[in-house]
Amino acid sequence: MLIVLTAGEILKREREKKGLTLLEIEKKIKIREKFLKAIEEGNWHFFSSKTYIEGIIKNYALFLSINPQKILAFFRRDYEKEEMIRFKEKVSHHYLNPNTKKILFTGFAIVFTIFLFYFGYQLKLYFSPPKIEIISPKINKFKRERKIKIIGQTEKEAILTIGGERVYQDKKGCFEYELFLNLGRNEVLIEAIGANGKKTILRKTYYLTK
Repeated sequence: MLIVLTAGEILKREREKKGLTLLEIEKKIKIREKFLKAIEEGNWHFFSSKTYIEGIIKNYALFLSINPQKILAFFRRDYEKEEMIRFKEKVSHHYLNPNTKKILFTGFAIVFTIFLFYFGYQLKLYFSPPKIEIISPKINKFKRERKIKIIGQTEKEAILTIGGERVYQDKKGCFEYELFLNLGRNEVLIEAIGANGKKTILRKTYYLTK
C-alpha cells in the first residue's frame, strides 16, 4: 500500500532525525513553537492565510536543509485537498439529485487518484538519489584528442563533482567539463549529491590511442 506523507510529517521526521525540539528551532528561526507544531500537524486553520503558511514552511525546510520547493509541493497538495473537502461539505445534498451526486463523486474520485499517483511519484523522486545522464561524448575511444568535453545533466539542486572537482550546473541541470586524456585508459568519477542527501556515483572510462 502506498503511504503518502504530508508536508508536516516530512518536516517532523527530519527534525526528529536531527534530534531537535520545536523550542530549539523556535530560537534559531524566530518562529513560535505553536506555529511550527501546527505546521507539523497540518492544522492549517491555525493560520490567517496560505501565504503565511508557505513562508513558515520555507524557513523551516531551509533550516532542516530540505529543498523548500519540494516540501511546498506536498503542502499545496494537502491544502488543496482540504479545500476540496470543505467545498464538498458546503454543497447541500438537498439540491443534488442521484445522477448529479454520482457525477460529482466520480469527478472527485478521479481527481483524488491523480493527486495520489502524482504525489506518490514526487515522493519517490524525493527519496531517490539524483540521476546523472551523459549526453556527450557517446564514444569512449579517441585518437590524437588530448582533450574532450563531457556534457551531461543532473538535478539542478545537486552538488556535482567530477574527478573531485566541483562542477556547476545551469538552471536546467546541464553541465560541461573538459577532461584531459593521457595515453591509454582514463577513468573519471562523477558524483552527484541530491538535496535529500542521497548520492549517485558514475564511473566513466575513456581511452586514448595513438
